[in-house]
Amino acid sequence: MNPEMKPPVTDMPAEEFRRHGHRLVDWIADYLQHSERYPVVAQVKPGDIRKALPRQAPEQPEDLTVALDDFERVILPGVTHWNHPRFLAYFAITGSGPGILGDLLGGALNVNAMVWKTGPAATELEEVVVGWLRQMLGLPEEFFGIIMDTASVSTLCALHAARERLGLSVREKGMGAGPRICVYCSDQAHSSVEKACITLGIGQEGVRAIAHDAEYRMDPTALEAAIQDDVRNGLRPCAVVATLGTTSSGSVDPVKEIAEIAARHALWLHVDAAYAGPAAILPEKRALFSGWERADSVVLNPHKWLFTPFDFSAFYTRDPQTLRAAFSLVPPVYLTTKEGDQVHNYMEYGIQLGRRFRALKLWFVLRYFGQEGVRQALRYHIELAQQFAALVDADPDWERMAPVHFSLVCFRARPRGVPEDRLDDLNAALLEDINASGQAFLSQTKLRGNLTIRLAIGHLRTSSQDLTAVWELLREGAARIVAR
Repeated sequence: MNPEMKPPVTDMPAEEFRRHGHRLVDWIADYLQHSERYPVVAQVKPGDIRKALPRQAPEQPEDLTVALDDFERVILPGVTHWNHPRFLAYFAITGSGPGILGDLLGGALNVNAMVWKTGPAATELEEVVVGWLRQMLGLPEEFFGIIMDTASVSTLCALHAARERLGLSVREKGMGAGPRICVYCSDQAHSSVEKACITLGIGQEGVRAIAHDAEYRMDPTALEAAIQDDVRNGLRPCAVVATLGTTSSGSVDPVKEIAEIAARHALWLHVDAAYAGPAAILPEKRALFSGWERADSVVLNPHKWLFTPFDFSAFYTRDPQTLRAAFSLVPPVYLTTKEGDQVHNYMEYGIQLGRRFRALKLWFVLRYFGQEGVRQALRYHIELAQQFAALVDADPDWERMAPVHFSLVCFRARPRGVPEDRLDDLNAALLEDINASGQAFLSQTKLRGNLTIRLAIGHLRTSSQDLTAVWELLREGAARIVAR
């Protein structure tokens, strides 16, 4: 080796990193404190951001100050602010301060926790953090936990394990190795169930959408009938997905009854609690989760309602051996380590080889807020939802469309004198006006065939004053549209 040979490019010097880092941390701190200053929904047209940026990367190095200036000038106007207290669409989330700091540390360490050896601390902190969360939720100790990126991937992994447990040699021979497989879920279930079945080769025709009752819960009687019908037709029931906190309405499937049916037919029971799962931390809400302790797998997303920056999905299974059998391959030589079965090599329990040091984020969140702080925040959000629902219920020109179990309120404007066949148009126009104003962001669904507005509370900085202001925006907007 030539001792005179120097690297032509080196990393950013520490002092320069410190200078830019201080500017960034100061900007983030100000942003978190005053994110309400920005319009919630980006006020740009398609293509605006792309047109404002060069078509090629710079040929010569640039001072990072220029990029940071361009971030504020070009990128920021195109951001829809999920960290805004009036972001009430989809499922509102909080990238909290401690979680952001944990993410920063994870980026600095740049660990790839493929196997224990490549990240002992990342692997073992993951074991500890999912264990803490499992205890807080009241799930049995035998549940094995692993961090995934999103609930969609967690559900995919659960259904892959369910198919593996059937013993059909699909892993070796493909989908032609066995009978047609069926997966059951409510017609209110998240689209990730169907997408997982598409990905796994089960296909859309293998998904049975089970009817719901008056409160949008899966009907156990209809589930039993669908399973029996498939068996009579020579099909192979594989798994049932129950939801605790559906995306459209926050409904709660009767998991206890569904678990009985799953056990009777030897089906894998997967519980999707991606949104509402953290509510099980509250003793007064634990009854809504009755039966999930009998599931084969459970998923919840701390990045939805546990103040953890995206992405972070906690996946639990009482059958890690089958999960591992579904995904594990004889490791190549370069991934073989001497620790063997003494450790968990998390790459063997999912589709990813490379794995980020995500545990740091939730570890910081739980240590900063503590269990009591988490409980207080969740209770506050639930109380805000109840108060908003009471406003809707008290106004004869508005209609609540679903029960409020957690922090999601579903409703629509129904002004007296407006024909029923015009209400969808009215509510669609109202939602568009509110979101275009930049003062709040709400989303929509369809319940009982009617366009329904969804208001989801989940941000740590959302206050009763925010919801009072949104209610006034809604009422004024509806009156304006009716007058038009």
